[in-house]
Amino acid sequence: MKSFKFLVIALFCVISSCTIDKTDYEAEIGSEVPEYNEFKEAVSFTSGTYKISIEALNGTFYKGYNELHLKISNTQNNQNVSSSAVTFLPIMSAADGSKTSCPHEYNLEYDTVNKYFVGYSVFTSESITADSWKLYLSFTADNQKYEINREVAVAKQSNKNLNMTTFTGKDNEQYSIALIAPQKPTVSENKLTAGIYKYNKPTTAAGTFPDPSQFSYSEVSGYTLKLDPRMPEPSMGNHSSPNNQDLTQQNDGLYHGVVNYTMTGNWTLNLIMMNQNGLIIKGTVVPTDFTPGVEGVKSELYIDTLF
Repeated sequence: MKSFKFLVIALFCVISSCTIDKTDYEAEIGSEVPEYNEFKEAVSFTSGTYKISIEALNGTFYKGYNELHLKISNTQNNQNVSSSAVTFLPIMSAADGSKTSCPHEYNLEYDTVNKYFVGYSVFTSESITADSWKLYLSFTADNQKYEINREVAVAKQSNKNLNMTTFTGKDNEQYSIALIAPQKPTVSENKLTAGIYKYNKPTTAAGTFPDPSQFSYSEVSGYTLKLDPRMPEPSMGNHSSPNNQDLTQQNDGLYHGVVNYTMTGNWTLNLIMMNQNGLIIKGTVVPTDFTPGVEGVKSELYIDTLF
């Protein structure tokens, strides 16, 4: 009789635990997945007779990957400036006075077709009271160099398909992985795009602030991001899907692969990042067992998604 009571109690604990986990997952599934398709002005400022406008998707800077379109115009004749050396440097100031940056394009290139400078910034945190982001820009016009800085707000990314992660690899280097596409997956094989970036540790002493050599990042070259998507929710049993393709770098500098979502819901992209020599920088193999009632084990390197 006593054994029976213990069995009932144990089963009750398991059922209660699964119910709590399932409720949390279901609450996430009920949230709306936004999609951003239009570039709008996120911030603008002037220097002398020049106006600088930076556009981002939805007119907002979000935590994670942000493609940026920067326009410079002469306010006296409304002419766009195209032949200018434009630099872009985002810096986050913490409450303790420390300053850090994030993956970004420092030297912006001009798109002659669309008539704006193109870059990106992978903001690694949201703006909060204690921590703030500021953009440091410079450009040259009429043989004169202009330097400007402006505080900006970085919002929470509510679309989990655009999540990101930062970590220290086994090589003691600092990395960031940011999801870029798809914003709104479908139940199918989806083309998956991500950016992988590494912080370039300074090799010289800091110069006058903001010295870009102290805040430099680069796109990781020639790595492989092995992919194992799973549904970690207890009721889903940690099942995976067929026909996924690992992410490899293409000509645009980004990493492309395929993730096959066989149903809507919470998915975890379990990752293993390998360098050019096939050495594992971060990530672990996850168990292949079907585990209904138990939340799935995740790789030490992963990104959660939801659609």
